[in-house]
Amino acid sequence: MKVQTIKHWHNTKIGLTAFAVVELAIAYGLASLSINSGNLWWYLLTIIFLFGTTQNIVRLIGKFINGNKSTKA
Repeated sequence: MKVQTIKHWHNTKIGLTAFAVVELAIAYGLASLSINSGNLWWYLLTIIFLFGTTQNIVRLIGKFINGNKSTKA
């Protein structure tokens, strides 16, 4: 698969939802791991993935508000 194909799919409603769910699952796993170990690197990765999840959710809401128009991020 080409990178442009993945990028185009990521900008669809289904793609944004899929990426948000996957990133949220990874963040949940990292949060569990960070609480268990107390390692600050796991906490940092958790925050990064939570930020990615939030960004995808905000872009998804923008897609629902703006309809089929493209949202720039």
